[in-house]
Amino acid sequence: MIQEILSSEQLTTLQKRITKKVFLQERLNLEEGIELFNFDLGALGILASHLNHKKNNDKVFFNKNFHIEPTNICVYDCKFCSYHRKVNQEDSWEFSIDDILKKVKNYINTDVSEVHIVGGVHPTRDLYYYGEMIRKIKEILPGIHIKAFTAVELDFMIKKANMSLEEGLLKLKEYGLDSIPGGGAEIFDPEIRKQICHEKSDGNKWLHIHETAHNVGIPTNATMLYGHLEEKHHRIEHLEKLRSLQDRTNGFNTFIPLKFKKVNNSLSYIGEVNTLEGLKMFAVSRIFLDNFDHIKAYWPMLGKDVSQISLSFGVDDIDGTIDDSTKIYSMAGAKDQKPAMTTPELVKLIKEAGKNPVERDTLYNIIRNY
Repeated sequence: MIQEILSSEQLTTLQKRITKKVFLQERLNLEEGIELFNFDLGALGILASHLNHKKNNDKVFFNKNFHIEPTNICVYDCKFCSYHRKVNQEDSWEFSIDDILKKVKNYINTDVSEVHIVGGVHPTRDLYYYGEMIRKIKEILPGIHIKAFTAVELDFMIKKANMSLEEGLLKLKEYGLDSIPGGGAEIFDPEIRKQICHEKSDGNKWLHIHETAHNVGIPTNATMLYGHLEEKHHRIEHLEKLRSLQDRTNGFNTFIPLKFKKVNNSLSYIGEVNTLEGLKMFAVSRIFLDNFDHIKAYWPMLGKDVSQISLSFGVDDIDGTIDDSTKIYSMAGAKDQKPAMTTPELVKLIKEAGKNPVERDTLYNIIRNY
């Protein structure tokens, strides 16, 4: 397989060096990471699939999950966001804790294993409010894993409660927080960040919050928003910061590249990168993030067909059943306006790609092989 790539007359000397390093499982530097975007898509798929097979064989993971989005009211006005609203604005919502508990009760006596909770940064709700919400969810579903709150939400709610970051995270853990999703990372480069989300926590703050979470025993996910104003080198620099943090803590469960969607936001004029660029992003992520075990394709964002194709470009996770419980990407123009897949549908999608479906919990413990 390596000879097939190396024999190509299209490969530069640098690309041949990178190919050899990938097959030897040697770490790539920033220059080599940026060069990956210049590879032929087919060659990238071979390299990423090779590394994915080394880590996960032919397993593709999914879980049984649902989302809670307590509010889309947000103090910030990020230019890429199609979701946020101001107080009393049309299409805004702010569910009470009782409203949320009614949703949670629908999952009593089911085998759902995770609830994913994110929303807008509400101006009046602090750590104690959300802590009570978590505690009451656990009373109804004591075995559920609660993955909740982006770093941006955490930064605001902890400060509002007049706690230090470590104190706040430990308090939320005491309430029942099990892990943290990866949202809010966007792109770490400060100049690009100023143009797309200048009001909220910067990239260093995001990294600090996740490192602190790891240090107090809370695992997290990581993301990157791509396909807007950033250049290729910004993407690799973002991945390098994640890789460096993972070297220190080993606290990340998975990495999820998130594609900018153009509908209903201030950056709509940019348009969207095409599917081939998205597949390159998955492959590059798998190759460069050598210390991450998992790369996830978030199917409600990509659509089912592209998610299936991504399994040949280094992806080993496609998220979960969702149960039509999130609006974040549907409001930005995603193909699936009511995202939901049954377990048989997920299993079929994975098997049709020639992979082995595995139901997991949030921390990638295997629940069932299919």
